[in-house]
Amino acid sequence: MTRKRKPYKTYTREFKLEALRLMEQSDRPTSEIAMQLGIRRNQLYKWKEQMKKTGEVPAAKKGRLRKEEQSEITQLRQELKRVKEENEILKKAAVFFAKELD
Repeated sequence: MTRKRKPYKTYTREFKLEALRLMEQSDRPTSEIAMQLGIRRNQLYKWKEQMKKTGEVPAAKKGRLRKEEQSEITQLRQELKRVKEENEILKKAAVFFAKELD
């Protein structure tokens, strides 16, 4: 019996910066701050390290698209292709009938 893994949580840049500010300015232990924010303590340290390296924390990543989103994109691309073909046919028909009126 396999369990489906939980999707990764994503956090905004503002949330990360606020968490780092709390960690730096608070007298409370990092583990307590992390528990209050609902994240792991090592996540705070990872964000702090990223801040030191690049000067900013990365924004929330999207990652790979879910299967439903991917199938919707495929469907929309097919529909767009069909509509473009229909549009070309209508343009040719308009030119044809315009010539007949002359």
